[in-house]
Amino acid sequence: MPSTSDSKCILVVGSTAGIGRALALALAILDLPSQPTERLEELSVTLDVLSERDALKSFIEEIVNTYPDLDAVLFSSGIQRAFDFTKLETIDLESLECELATNHTSVVRMITFFLPRLIKLGEQGCPTFLYTVSSGLLSISLAVQLKEKNVHVVEIMPPLVELELHDFEGTTQRLSDFWLSLEKYTKATMEGLVRDDPYVPARMVVEQHKKFEEGELEAATKMYGQIKATTQT
Repeated sequence: MPSTSDSKCILVVGSTAGIGRALALALAILDLPSQPTERLEELSVTLDVLSERDALKSFIEEIVNTYPDLDAVLFSSGIQRAFDFTKLETIDLESLECELATNHTSVVRMITFFLPRLIKLGEQGCPTFLYTVSSGLLSISLAVQLKEKNVHVVEIMPPLVELELHDFEGTTQRLSDFWLSLEKYTKATMEGLVRDDPYVPARMVVEQHKKFEEGELEAATKMYGQIKATTQT
């Protein structure tokens, strides 16, 4: 089975801090048997995920043309706010809509724009990868549909992790007794990525995933096959 270790060039979107940066650094020193380590290159670009659709598409096309070996994209950009709908006067819709656009809409757009290159490489026999962090967005549907294209979709499912965003939210003191250190989380996640697990949960999320989501991918794959067979007859 192909795994992260087979990748030649991995782009981590949202690698300036937190989980994205930790995973980017871990991936940069991963022993990739398919290529010598001296060919590894750190790519640092400014990508505004909230750009207008056409501008975002053009920028991504520039990236894939500049780096033709790009065969994996990890989406880790995101923000997190607390919204209490029992206190409507506290709801900041502008902030909420920004979070939805950052964590969900922009990821759908970027996946759509990266897929032509990833599908092309996959059909040429080179396994390619899409990683989403925590969004749960489309991961099952994408995994089922893209499997035959040799594009592997992995959902990274972090628990409560030691991150800078807790400082921003003012919740560090309250949460510090419960979170998993970023170092331990990164180690556990990298082990799952190298194994090519379709889901990579950690700590308490492991049990939550088993209880609520285990078997969903297999069921969706079976259903997709049935629907596809029906529409082709």
